Amino acid sequence: MSIGGLILASSMAQSSRRHFVQSSLALAGIGLLSGCGLVPAAQRQRTALPRIGWLQPSTVANPITAQGLAALRQGLNEHGYVEGENIVLEQRYADGQVDRLPELAAELVRLNVDVIVTTATGIRAAKEATVTLPIVMANVPDPVGQGLIASLARPGGNITGLASTTAEFGRKQLELLKETVPGASRVAVLLNLDNVPSALGLGDMQVGAQWLRLETQPFGVRAAADFAPAFAAVRVWQADALMVINDPLITLHLAEILDFAAQNRLPAMYTFKEYVVAGGLMSYGASISDLWRRAATHIDKILKGAKPTDLPVEQPTRFDFIINLKTAQALGLTIPQSILQQATEIIQ
Repeated sequence: MSIGGLILASSMAQSSRRHFVQSSLALAGIGLLSGCGLVPAAQRQRTALPRIGWLQPSTVANPITAQGLAALRQGLNEHGYVEGENIVLEQRYADGQVDRLPELAAELVRLNVDVIVTTATGIRAAKEATVTLPIVMANVPDPVGQGLIASLARPGGNITGLASTTAEFGRKQLELLKETVPGASRVAVLLNLDNVPSALGLGDMQVGAQWLRLETQPFGVRAAADFAPAFAAVRVWQADALMVINDPLITLHLAEILDFAAQNRLPAMYTFKEYVVAGGLMSYGASISDLWRRAATHIDKILKGAKPTDLPVEQPTRFDFIINLKTAQALGLTIPQSILQQATEIIQ
């Protein structure tokens, strides 16, 4: 072999040995990193689990919130997602301090979650925190009227999900209350004046009241100190019945509201079953479990590449009407058979 050939062969052999050593070291490094529970950055990116940001205004112990979380998990399971195995749920709670929601929403954006899922009180904070990350809403009344989306069919922007009420919702609540208490003519409406969805709900309710020839009067609260004066004003107005528009502040003071209704023998209509289980007379509203379970379908589509703007916002299809007969008896009410036949659940 010529001198040039020998040099070339020697160079090729050295190159092969270097490649073998480098490959061996790389494999050994990966093995060591794996043994230490560490994975190279590129591989971590490829195997990172999708993350859902769960943003809620109340506490994790709130029964309505807990019900929604359980239903969301059920819906995700139905689509093949198991928390901790192929999906991560980043949970953030404002613990009733709604002014913390913007901070918590911004935190989820910094975490770069794949989608934020939230409810009526959290939706504005999420919308203000990001215009790019997908947002799935559930239990949000009149999102078009609130200016959150352009339309139900074509929401536009980065928000989709499920609305919680229809235009006839408030009127239906009043109809049921009127049929339960035929002699009622004056209905007091308790609501949080600072809550935009509550104000919209009041407007729908007042339209329904005109149709039913009922007189309604709003009594607003903004803080814990406002409840006692609001209750006193309801007594002075001599209301025949009470409507309670749901809101985190209202939920926090549920025990006081129930006591006030009982002491003043006021038949009251609420939105959620939990109010009736706690001693309220009746509730009518979209099924929380159904809304959150269905929200998982939107999340699944987004994680698979769909854009929120292409996913129509859906309306509730299942409503719960709950009656507490024990409370009715304490109020001296006999629930008409026509009302009992409409109930989806009766608490004895």
